[in-house]
Amino acid sequence: MACQLIRIMRPDDANIAGNVHGGTILKMIEEAGAIISTRHCNSQSGEHCVAALARVERTDFLSPMCIGEVAHVSAEITYTSKHSVEVQVNVLSENILTGAKRVTNRATLWYVPLSLKNVDKVLEVPPIQYAWKELEEDGKRRYEEQKLERLVTKQRNGDIIFPVFNPDRQNKEPYTVGYSQSSLIHLVGPSDCTLHGFVHGGVTMKLMDEVAGIVAARHCKTNIVTASVDAINFHEKIKKGCVITISGRMTFTSNKSMEIEVFVDADPFVDEPKERYRAVSAFFTYVSLSKEGKPVPVPQLVIETEDEKRRFEDGKGRYLQTKAKRQVQMQPLTQQ
Repeated sequence: MACQLIRIMRPDDANIAGNVHGGTILKMIEEAGAIISTRHCNSQSGEHCVAALARVERTDFLSPMCIGEVAHVSAEITYTSKHSVEVQVNVLSENILTGAKRVTNRATLWYVPLSLKNVDKVLEVPPIQYAWKELEEDGKRRYEEQKLERLVTKQRNGDIIFPVFNPDRQNKEPYTVGYSQSSLIHLVGPSDCTLHGFVHGGVTMKLMDEVAGIVAARHCKTNIVTASVDAINFHEKIKKGCVITISGRMTFTSNKSMEIEVFVDADPFVDEPKERYRAVSAFFTYVSLSKEGKPVPVPQLVIETEDEKRRFEDGKGRYLQTKAKRQVQMQPLTQQ
């Protein structure tokens, strides 16, 4: 089973650098994943359901997509557990004048089927058939890894970013965490939601990318572009009528990149008032660009507190781990 979305990129899809907004691409990736996983989970007779996004694995932006190009988003189910679906998505950009295509993004997403009668009830997933036993074993390994990582994320999910709406930046040192920290408030309306009244994962990811981009631009004072998104964990559903606060802060800088941590907190006001809760968390990586669109060095983050120092070291660990994985992946190519 496969799903493909095709759409031409319009001027309102552009970021300030003139390329397609990273959040727009993330939203298209999630839409393709939601379609194919919902179709699969309803492929057998039984209680109808909708597939809800639970996690997005690390997503790299391999090449920028330009306005006027056509995006080809293809999704395929690669593994199913009893209660979850793994979907792998590839994004190609097509120049409609020449027909040339190139890969811009690859992503892996995890969905869970929720009953239409009771959205708190997780249903069983119909199993898929594997061409080789090794494919099922590899999928099970990925499932166990992401399950463990989600538990680790939940343990540190009590961390707080206090929203900043009118910061006195003139009294803050440039290149500090407080100087670039940013927040955005959004009322969840019908256009943000599925037919069942819960926010589309793609809508949330686009808002998170916008906030992360503001933090990166304030830090560098240059054009910036999304380089990658570390695993995005969707901890709880967000209902229509909630007010969500998306907050971002700089955690780490290397010579050429910067890591921004983004949290989404939800305040339910309609129907069932309760305390604010942490709904989504993720790390975004950005690079700084010159006016000609070339990567330029990133100003180093100025650390002021012990908590900021701890987060910086954690970010450095993630950066070095990603760099090592990339070098391992490149070795087979250089040996050919």
